[in-house]
Amino acid sequence: MSIDAVTETRASSEELEYVGFWARVGAAIVDTILALILTTPLLRLFGGSDDWQQTELTQWQDIQALSWSSFTTVSSPAELLISYGLPIVAILLFWIARQATPGKMLISARIVDARTGGKPGAGQLLVRYLGYYLSILGFFLGFAWVGWDSRKQGWHDKLAGTVVVRSRKRTQVRFGP
Repeated sequence: MSIDAVTETRASSEELEYVGFWARVGAAIVDTILALILTTPLLRLFGGSDDWQQTELTQWQDIQALSWSSFTTVSSPAELLISYGLPIVAILLFWIARQATPGKMLISARIVDARTGGKPGAGQLLVRYLGYYLSILGFFLGFAWVGWDSRKQGWHDKLAGTVVVRSRKRTQVRFGP
């Protein structure tokens, strides 16, 4: 059964809509900021690269002095776990427990199985996460695909068999005649 059929059968209690590209970008920005708030102090505490050892960034020159390599290289096992392991675990736990990350919750969106409209399984969500790496290929084309797809699925959604939905807004604004 497609999500469209599930939407029709649930129409009396809840109308669903697919969540589009820009709403999902906004949710991703919120999630990224939260991840940085969580991981940056831990990286500083457990000693990241030398660029992070500065005690204050009070001038624009100090901010510019941070090299891109300090954000893209991993210098210790602790840094690897904090930079990559912690966000992966947090995202998967949020998806399993709430069907959404905090950013998606903020926009009232949730991840559902594309076939049944129900809660996706843990394996399905792991495939979805791993699909993020595929979606990054070709200048993030797999994420941009959300903007063109009729079901608003990125490549990671298609691979995992998921869609992102939210309750349809009851009021619609129309422009023109």
